[in-house]
Amino acid sequence: MKPGTDKLRSPLTAAREEEPSSLPTSVKKLFWDTKVRTLRWDRHRETIIGRVLAVGTWVDVTWLRKRIGDPALREWIVRHEGRGLTPQQLRYWQLLLDLPRRQVDQWLRSESRQVWDRRAAP
Repeated sequence: MKPGTDKLRSPLTAAREEEPSSLPTSVKKLFWDTKVRTLRWDRHRETIIGRVLAVGTWVDVTWLRKRIGDPALREWIVRHEGRGLTPQQLRYWQLLLDLPRRQVDQWLRSESRQVWDRRAAP
């Protein structure tokens, strides 16, 4: 990449370019339904981020934040409109990453989201 053009890259794109493909053992354990040997950061980044945010431990989330940074994490959540996260998880990330409250409220009010949240509620 040419000097001075890094300003055009999104945080998630920048994170993609500095990636060894190995995952921590604790993150691999989150993929009990997948052949872990085939799981690679460069190919499955979106899925890995979603799974870590949805069911990862604090250690896993800390690893993810160090790996891609909060700007890229924020970008991912906005792009996915918080899908895959519980309302509580989404509110946590809203506070931590300074997501606009109105935007998060809108995501949580969407009809498709409410149907899923009602089915998944204890």
